[in-house]
Amino acid sequence: MTGYVIKRLLGAVPTLFAIVLLSFLLMRLAPGGPFDEEQALAPEIKSNLERAYGLDQPLHVQFGRYLGGLLRGDFGPSFKFKDFSVTELIATGLPVSLELGALAMLLAVTLGLPLGMLAALRHNAPADHLVMALAVLGIAVPVFVIAPLAALLFGIYLQWLPVGGWAPGEAADMVLPTVTLALPIIAYVARLTRGSLLETLRSPFVRAARARGVPATRVVWRHALPAALTPVISYLGPATAAVLTGSLVVETIFGLPGLGRYLVQGALNRDYTLVMGMVIVYAALMVVLNLIVDVAYAWLDPRVRHGGNK
Repeated sequence: MTGYVIKRLLGAVPTLFAIVLLSFLLMRLAPGGPFDEEQALAPEIKSNLERAYGLDQPLHVQFGRYLGGLLRGDFGPSFKFKDFSVTELIATGLPVSLELGALAMLLAVTLGLPLGMLAALRHNAPADHLVMALAVLGIAVPVFVIAPLAALLFGIYLQWLPVGGWAPGEAADMVLPTVTLALPIIAYVARLTRGSLLETLRSPFVRAARARGVPATRVVWRHALPAALTPVISYLGPATAAVLTGSLVVETIFGLPGLGRYLVQGALNRDYTLVMGMVIVYAALMVVLNLIVDVAYAWLDPRVRHGGNK
């Protein structure tokens, strides 16, 4: 297993390099620039700014300098937040997004798995139909509809929870954003768990366990469920990466100072280094979480064999 993990990590290096290169080129080649304001700057001022940030140099020189700084953990200066580096902005927004995403995924798994199991074990019963109807509703209704409705109902009409802002240690501030972000994930996890568990319960090895007189509870928990979780784990990898780095809509509606806010502002302001930093964070999380998913396959299902295990 250790050899497989090392091989995957080494294989991720070219992927991350390609992402950095493509993002760098797309940002530089797109029309406009970070110093294109509504009120045009004097040519000499704009020239001085570009020289100060190295934007007057050839693209390959700019990329080499950026890559060198990246290897040292330096994402470069922000063109719009002039008192902060991109590393400082990421350090400010990442804990908020990670806290929100971790809580949302914990809630999604805690509720989605039992609901999916209930639907599978009560196949074609009223409980099954109810869970699937709620899951379809959770998938069909987008987050940008759920968020303002939740804020309107629980924050303004009922006044149970705050509708915006974030303060460290204030659990109430995270309730509405967490639930809003978790609802679609709960729906997907419930549907995947139900479908996979139904298929696994019909498998020969499960029927053999039942024929040997293994108790029904043991059959479900010991034999069927670990194999049924494989597609769920496959979905949770990229879903966790997306949720941990924050939801643009949820963070914007509820006024959370996470990565989503900086990504939107960086894109609107053509802040090259800020957008690049966010893209790299997204890509790194995706690579790491997909690696965790692949390792979890072998742990959950003994039939899975990786080349690194030999």
